[in-house]
Amino acid sequence: MAITYWITGYSGAGKTTVGRELYKILKRGHDACVLLDGDAMRTMFGNDLGYSREDRYKSAMRFSRLCEFLTSQGIDVVCCTVSMFDEVRTWNRTHIRDYTEVYLKVPEDVLRKRDQKGLYSGHTQGTATNVVGLDLQLEEPKSPDIVIQNDGSISAISAAEMILKGENYYAG
Repeated sequence: MAITYWITGYSGAGKTTVGRELYKILKRGHDACVLLDGDAMRTMFGNDLGYSREDRYKSAMRFSRLCEFLTSQGIDVVCCTVSMFDEVRTWNRTHIRDYTEVYLKVPEDVLRKRDQKGLYSGHTQGTATNVVGLDLQLEEPKSPDIVIQNDGSISAISAAEMILKGENYYAG
């Protein structure tokens, strides 16, 4: 039976990094596995949506429907996306047969240090808007299946292995 691993968290939480490691582990077991990354999927869908709350919702529903379609075809999916809406995650639980929600929880100071895309510094400088967690509220997952505090105290490989075991991780 195919499964969707829905990895969510703020920008800079390590979703793609952990997702890649999870994908590599799954791929060793079988070929019917795909890695979907939010930024890459936006490009794949033609970048026709912006970063407003409404556009982010439409984009998230595209990702959800794609995951539902792929898992219904017997393909495991690792989907790495901000996923800021409870409504989308609820839709996933209702429509994706084997769905595992993973929340990478990271303190704001760590996110600001990582800031690979320059969103947090850009927001401070007034050059970035619609930043989730600053301009736009992330509806933090209420009951994710797995929570990993990804503050740098464990490796991405360790986080991926914990996801497969269904283990939570809290630093300290």
